[in-house]
Amino acid sequence: MAVHLMSPADLTKKIFHNEKLFILDVRNENDFKDWKIEGRHFQSLNIPYFELLDGVDAIIDKLPLDKDILVVCAKEGSSVMVSDMLSAAGLTVSYLKGGMEAWSEHLEPVKVGDLRHGGEIYQFVRIGKGCLSYMVVSDGEAALIDATRMIDHYLHFAESIGVNITHVFDTHLHADHISGGRLIAENTGATYWLPSKDAAEVIFKYHPLEDGSNITIGNTKMNIHALHTPGHTIGSTSFVVDEQFLLSGDILFIDSIGRPDLAGLAQDWVVDLRETLYKRYRELSDDLVVLPAHFMTIGELNEDGTVSEHLETLFAKNHGLNVEDEIEFRNLVTENLPPQPNSYKEIRQTNMGKITPDKKKQREMEIGPNRCAVR
Repeated sequence: MAVHLMSPADLTKKIFHNEKLFILDVRNENDFKDWKIEGRHFQSLNIPYFELLDGVDAIIDKLPLDKDILVVCAKEGSSVMVSDMLSAAGLTVSYLKGGMEAWSEHLEPVKVGDLRHGGEIYQFVRIGKGCLSYMVVSDGEAALIDATRMIDHYLHFAESIGVNITHVFDTHLHADHISGGRLIAENTGATYWLPSKDAAEVIFKYHPLEDGSNITIGNTKMNIHALHTPGHTIGSTSFVVDEQFLLSGDILFIDSIGRPDLAGLAQDWVVDLRETLYKRYRELSDDLVVLPAHFMTIGELNEDGTVSEHLETLFAKNHGLNVEDEIEFRNLVTENLPPQPNSYKEIRQTNMGKITPDKKKQREMEIGPNRCAVR
């Protein structure tokens, strides 16, 4: 029987299309429990590779005959060997190209919608990591928001749709992933914007993003308006794009709210978080479509693969927006914090420009699930 290769892009389409898939994950048990591939109709079985060194006969009856089977490991090598053994046993299987390392780095661009004053907005879904970044396009120009370090994805996409990247923004100083904003600006000549309140220790040049900053993209005067919304960080900034979309950064998610503790100031910043969510966001139009910088579970994806919801709906359904008592809110936030992101201190230092890890180290620093939300 044949062994097939499945790319991260192919796997992403299976998730978007709600297809069935059986995943045999041959990583160590702890790695699997910490972070795995998810899909609405996916099933997973974890059998560490070292248990299969003598053959796969013992697990054949645990594998389905009516579903596609994908073998996954950390970097590909082990999954190729296990796939070969399963093929020799008569099964048709695939292995994930590049393993979980490649899965962590794949970006899938999806069009969110058209802008009223001309142009479009695209969401880049980092499906394996739960990160979301954005490209706002108008009249041949583009702005990037919360870009990851995999900058070629954005540069190639911009070229494919015939636009020039003129502005790059980070909604805050990220602690869960390495920003590509500064590098993209260096490659394109774009202006790199960073909230000044988050940049006290930054050692490179940037354009300070202040509350009320207005940036126009293209000659059609499509406007990106910056709104200071602290709580995840002291400088966290949201963007209202063309009076249609609210890019909420790591402040508000579809089914949760941002964590305030990544600088060790949870008790202080939880006050800011409540002020942002319960006052500043309440002053905005309910009709705005919220576009967060992360998603927590695969269930937050819409049918077209985008992650979005109207602000009015989140006010009604998101539990983090419906805790009337301030003390209860403080306890909800500070007592339900997930583990810190992997290497978050080093990631912050990288995003400040203080250290410059090589590509291999950067991959290691980011491996693992998204941990930006209150549980």
